[in-house]
Amino acid sequence: MESTEQGRRTRRSFTEQYKAEVVTLCRSSEKSMSEIARDLDLTESSVRRWASQAEIDAGQREGLTTSEREELVRLRKENRVLREERDILKRATAFFARETR
Repeated sequence: MESTEQGRRTRRSFTEQYKAEVVTLCRSSEKSMSEIARDLDLTESSVRRWASQAEIDAGQREGLTTSEREELVRLRKENRVLREERDILKRATAFFARETR
């Protein structure tokens, strides 16, 4: 297991295909999620989150689907950029208003 100075794991990223394969393994295996997570050197919470998200994406559970989450992230970023642009325009308007007096 990789760790940092504080004993925590370094952040790893996994492909959607890998996550789907782990979820399929959990559904088809006699082993518990915790055993599968341990065997694959994953955290149990990650495996449970992947399984939960797969159920949401399949319409078996309430919640935001993966595509909805991606859209939400994109819209929040766009909103932040638009607010920054608006604030810049406000400051520019105030600056030029003072210049013309």
